[in-house]
Amino acid sequence: MFLIYINDLAALLSRYNVKVKLFANDVKLYVRVVSNVDVTQLQMTVLALTSWADYWQLSVSVDRCRVLHIGKHVAATTFTINNIPLPVITSYRDLGTIIPVNYHRLRIVMTLLQRLTTVLT
Repeated sequence: MFLIYINDLAALLSRYNVKVKLFANDVKLYVRVVSNVDVTQLQMTVLALTSWADYWQLSVSVDRCRVLHIGKHVAATTFTINNIPLPVITSYRDLGTIIPVNYHRLRIVMTLLQRLTTVLT
């Protein structure tokens, strides 16, 4: 049953110009922000996600949702779910890896991950 839900969600979110990563019960949405259109598109995707969850009588754990801006220029936008503003964080742990907000540090982390992958394979 879970696969039916996930496949339906993936099909819905693919209509938006936003990258989507699904893993178990986590959904990650991200987009490269070039203009305000990208910010609006991301918020519309979040709205579509919450509408989909409501339709299937599922809940979105708003208290576990976060916003992470990566890069030098940060859009001064507040993202919301059900009119609840999402907190902005400065780093995020994903599958054991800490993703920093500083782009230079992100490049260092990505280089280390690539080297580690090479060593392990």
